[in-house]
Amino acid sequence: MIFVLFSGDPGYAWRIYRWRRLSPVSSSLPAPHSISLRNPSCIGSQQTWTVSPCFIFCRDNMIPGNRMLMVILLCQVVLGESSHASLIPEEGKKKALSNHPGQSHELLRDFEATLLHMFGLQRRPRPSRSAVVPQYLLDLYRLQSGEVEEAEAHNVSFEYPEKSTSRANTVRAFHHEEHMEQVPSDRPYSTETPLRFFFNLSGIPEDELLSTAELRLYRQQIEEPGLESQHLGNEDLHRINVYEVLKPPRPGQLITRLLDTRLVSHNTTSWESFDVSPAVLRWTHERLPNYGLAVEVLHLNQTPRHQGKHVRMSRSLHHTSEEEWDQLRPLLVTFGHDGKGHPLTRRTKRSPKQRGRKRNRNCRRHALYVDFSDVGWNDWIVAPPGYQAYYCHGDCPFPLADHLNSTNHAIVQTLVNSLNSNIPKACCVPTELSAISMLYLDETDRVVLKNYQEMVVEGCGCR
Repeated sequence: MIFVLFSGDPGYAWRIYRWRRLSPVSSSLPAPHSISLRNPSCIGSQQTWTVSPCFIFCRDNMIPGNRMLMVILLCQVVLGESSHASLIPEEGKKKALSNHPGQSHELLRDFEATLLHMFGLQRRPRPSRSAVVPQYLLDLYRLQSGEVEEAEAHNVSFEYPEKSTSRANTVRAFHHEEHMEQVPSDRPYSTETPLRFFFNLSGIPEDELLSTAELRLYRQQIEEPGLESQHLGNEDLHRINVYEVLKPPRPGQLITRLLDTRLVSHNTTSWESFDVSPAVLRWTHERLPNYGLAVEVLHLNQTPRHQGKHVRMSRSLHHTSEEEWDQLRPLLVTFGHDGKGHPLTRRTKRSPKQRGRKRNRNCRRHALYVDFSDVGWNDWIVAPPGYQAYYCHGDCPFPLADHLNSTNHAIVQTLVNSLNSNIPKACCVPTELSAISMLYLDETDRVVLKNYQEMVVEGCGCR
């Protein structure tokens, strides 16, 4: 214990008396000394015989009084001197796992269950080896998470869909069911009958509010470079129409409604995006039957040998490898919001933090890396492999400095704690949190890009 005698007269000598109750083990220790100082601006102690470091406050920080004598009792118990770099050191992990394998397995199971609940998943996804992650969602993740800087963005095969993501925090990708597609066998490249595609959207949760849905089709250049200049006007164009199928299809007959159309040039290679939001909203929100989409390509003055071959709509129409077809096949993308957190926003690449920081025991942010491979999730989480979550730890001493980001309540609580140790100090807690984006395969092998809120500590403070 420490008793500090404050005098209201600066001319008096300040005396600090220290003593402690000696246990039988430490009874041989020398008696504590008394220290006499004159007119100090602030008094502190680093005596080696004390049990724990103590904080002694300056007279200027106390409530003014007229030659008052105040005796304040203040002790801080410090459990350890070391500053931990992580919650569980690697060596401690290995030792704990070896001594208590059953307990560690139970902890990992509880940890996994907690994260799955937080991610909105009922069970742990176990994707098949045939599951394919579209390059579109990989590029979208890189742009959204800030892995691609503005200078590199032009190398990506598409522009960031600001409008689609402005009200969405979840992006889902669907490939069509190939066994249900209808391609005319007698006239596979005919423009008279549209090609029908069925997308199974049953994996979209009922509470997810969709804002936009788009059908992405890949078209490949068919013109030879030397002949491009010879084609003018309509010879360079074709029209792509996308329809909603309204009734169960019959052989050679589709009852459809036009959703989107576009006139494009066939001498360039690119992805084309078509708005199919009205149809998808009817299927998911109004619970109307889903009979699929239909696509037709109308060629303008094009030779029969080129018809249909440059738009990748069916595996049977193109001689491509399995890997190439997986990335170039039609793709339905939905943008939705689950009612939690904020929409997807494009982030900028962050510069690394300055290191070599002066050691400080006050409240601040510490590194805490969460590795998804620790719980065996690297088989269904595509990106990131882990992330820096950080955590807040440190002391909230009185008086609370401005950089500790304290509230008025924390300041009052810390002041009362200095007078009454039964009142706890203010706690070092996160004051600012940010989201992370995760690209993963769900329980049905569908690829999902989702924004999860409050996953990263950005700032700490005494509260």
